Amino acid sequence: METPKVFESEYRFCLILWENEPINSTKLAKLCNEKLGWSRTTTYTVIRRLSERGVVKNENATVTSLVSKDEVQAAEIDELVEKTFEGSTPAFLAAFTRRKKLSREEVAEIRKMLD
Repeated sequence: METPKVFESEYRFCLILWENEPINSTKLAKLCNEKLGWSRTTTYTVIRRLSERGVVKNENATVTSLVSKDEVQAAEIDELVEKTFEGSTPAFLAAFTRRKKLSREEVAEIRKMLD
C-alpha cells in the first residue's frame, strides 16, 4: 500500500499526534492551539481530511495514526528523489553532500547503513 501524501502543515500536526497518541480529540485540539496557533475547528478539519486519506483514525473521539513518521518521511524522500533527481539516489546523495559537510561519524553511519 502506498503511503498517503501528508502536506507540510499536516506533518506538523502529525508530529504532535505521534508524540501524544492515542489522544482525545479535544486534548489534541488544545495542543494544536498551543503549538500551532490553530483553532479547534481547524484541528477538526485536519483530522477529518487525514482520516479520509487514511493517515489517522478518529474513533470515539480518540485520534491515532495509521501511518508512522518513518513511513511519511520515506515517502517524502522517494517523491523528492523521483521528482527532482529523476529517480537517481546517487544524484540525490551527490547534491546533498555538495551542500552539507558530513562529519566523520555521519559518513561512518551512512557506510554502515549501505553495508
